[in-house]
Amino acid sequence: MTYNKKSIEDICVKGKKVLVRCDFNVPQDEDLNITDETRILGALPTIKYLKEQGAAVILCSHLGRPKGEFKSKYSLAPVAKRLSELLDCEVKMAEDVIGESAKTMAASLQPGEIGMIENVRFHKEEEKNDAAFAKELASMAEVYVNDAFGTAHRAHASTAGVADYLPAVCGYLIQKEIDVMGTALSNPKRPFVAVLGGAKVSDKIGVINNLLEKVDTLIVGGAMAYTFTKAKGGNIGTSKCEDDKVEYAAEMLKKAADKGVNFLLPVDTLATDHFAADAVPTVVPTMAIPDDLMGLDIGPKTVEIFSEAVANAGTVVWNGPMGVFEFDAYAGGTRAVASAIAGSNAISIIGGGDSAAAVEQLGFADKMTHISTGGGASLEFLEGLELPGIACLQDK
Repeated sequence: MTYNKKSIEDICVKGKKVLVRCDFNVPQDEDLNITDETRILGALPTIKYLKEQGAAVILCSHLGRPKGEFKSKYSLAPVAKRLSELLDCEVKMAEDVIGESAKTMAASLQPGEIGMIENVRFHKEEEKNDAAFAKELASMAEVYVNDAFGTAHRAHASTAGVADYLPAVCGYLIQKEIDVMGTALSNPKRPFVAVLGGAKVSDKIGVINNLLEKVDTLIVGGAMAYTFTKAKGGNIGTSKCEDDKVEYAAEMLKKAADKGVNFLLPVDTLATDHFAADAVPTVVPTMAIPDDLMGLDIGPKTVEIFSEAVANAGTVVWNGPMGVFEFDAYAGGTRAVASAIAGSNAISIIGGGDSAAAVEQLGFADKMTHISTGGGASLEFLEGLELPGIACLQDK
């Protein structure tokens, strides 16, 4: 799926009211202090550009899961306050979404001014992509900009519905996502290596299937590797396994062989007898894990094999940890793969979610070409699915 969409630079926004869908779904502590402002910082280039071009900017986003009713703990007011500080100008805050407060604020905004409406998920119509609700949102503006890649795989009123009523383009965040990931999938610098981890094969079925058409090497680690090991006839002890996906795993191994894709699975495993942070690891062959042990991370030989494959890559896409990353004793595999990707000369794309968190936590973020801002959205992009929040935008 390659997208060639108009961006904010392809249209004139001077003097216009512009509705911008951002992803301000930020974590907060009990006192509503924002604990990670990555997503707010990510939105700044688009907001600054629109402000400088003389647009009146109306920001909208969701936060948490308020389930269609107003709950003060899900208010976007703390985000507006932080944005005011970062932009060094007042971000006006409405008290509602499509009510009198929002509409009065939107109408009064002058060119170069910024306002924010409340959490769009305070209305259950948002997630239902209700046409009447989308039309109300759109009525406040003359142009729609989607810059929320993290929700681009959802067909909601503020991510897709409003595009039925306004000319729609993407902001810098989405533009970068589709440029970098689109190029990696359609015209990668080779060898193209994909590294998939995490717990479930079922989450990545479509991704594996799509990537096998494109990559030179596919690396599978994490708990999902045990489903593949079982498909190869291995003994996996009490390791996590999706028994209903073993047949599918066998099909994918065959597909890789038919296409000449180098399919790498762990050859050794850090196994233990119970799932706990203090459980003592033993290195065992992945094909022969003792009956009473479970695998929680890739072993030292596997680390070498995976790291070497990554080190020689032209393009690397990584999604999902190699082991139980939250237990320090079983974080080594993920750490080693992150380090190998950081040290390579490859174009490196980290596909959101746990991998992005791991890379940030380990201090490798600045060594990666691109860290995706979407978890589910990046997976669906890698799967080759059409993302409704991008498909609705105008083509160049």
